[in-house]
Amino acid sequence: MMSTITTPASTRDVVDAFFARFGEGDMPALLDLFADGVDFHVGGAPNVPWAGSRTSKDDIAAFFASFGQHLTPAKEYVVATTVVDGDHAVVIGHNRFEVLATGKTFTNHFALHITAAEGKITGYRMYEDSHAINEAFTT
Repeated sequence: MMSTITTPASTRDVVDAFFARFGEGDMPALLDLFADGVDFHVGGAPNVPWAGSRTSKDDIAAFFASFGQHLTPAKEYVVATTVVDGDHAVVIGHNRFEVLATGKTFTNHFALHITAAEGKITGYRMYEDSHAINEAFTT
């Protein structure tokens, strides 16, 4: 049975759909949440494969695909708090992964700022522990 993808109505619905689809590994449904021309940025060291800015859905798909190419499945992934104010949501949490190339594990405390309009993500800014991630990628 195929699931029906519905367009989220509120910013909170968009955020909840994002984490549900991300957790399920449903890449087509996840990408469907992003507007065309999204303002997408994750800061980080040059040796971190997913750091940088993206604008197209192909670039965003490559971003999410990079996790499976460079990391083990999450050893822990916790969304602790979500605060919504109009079109803006900030998600606070932490996760733990192992880097395949080095065997090093990192714990990443993060804040994710998502902006949504008309049921689509228009802004995605991840603030994460770039030092811990950089150290895990360093041999």
